[in-house]
Amino acid sequence: MKSLTIQGKKRESVGKASTRALRNADQVPCVVYGGSEPIHFSADVREFRDLVYTPEAHIVVLELDGGEAVNCVLQDIQFHPVTDRILHADFYQISDEKPVTMNIPVRLEGRARGVLAGGVLRFNLRKLKVRAIPSKLPDEIVIDISKMRIGHKKYIKDIRVDEYSLIHPDNAVVCMIKTSRTAIGGDADEDDEDEENEDGENEGGEENTNSEESNNESAE
Repeated sequence: MKSLTIQGKKRESVGKASTRALRNADQVPCVVYGGSEPIHFSADVREFRDLVYTPEAHIVVLELDGGEAVNCVLQDIQFHPVTDRILHADFYQISDEKPVTMNIPVRLEGRARGVLAGGVLRFNLRKLKVRAIPSKLPDEIVIDISKMRIGHKKYIKDIRVDEYSLIHPDNAVVCMIKTSRTAIGGDADEDDEDEENEDGENEGGEENTNSEESNNESAE
């Protein structure tokens, strides 16, 4: 999985006045959980640009003053309800042996047959909660939708693998192809259509033969 670095400074005070002063200085109050004790620190709001405003998932290398480095993942982030300014961020410290839960983006690959037939793609779950040790966390979850027809759905149970766990019920729908007014009736396979054409030609050939035989008999 991709990683990025955030430069942070440990906080000596965690009161409301200190928090307000940090935000006024364009600093984000943060906490790292998961270690022997929580680590309170602050980071410049610009440090979060490549972490928050992207669909990609990252492991964060937190570099603190004093040379301390902590590997962690973003667990929660709070925004101002009006300005969308980042107010607070929670991180979770990770290790190679300890499973961690992250939101991983989903990418749909291919053009669905149902869409080519006029159906509409509904992408319900663009991120999935994945639990695994850090080395097994995927950058993204790729789903091939090229064979999906109108009415078909991709469930969580269809994309489970051994490398990581999906923290969702089996019957949760990731994506589906819905019908529309422009959908082509039947959405049949080309192979099925070819077979039907061949059958029709054979039946037509037999009818013509029978007709010729009947005409010959009448002539006699």
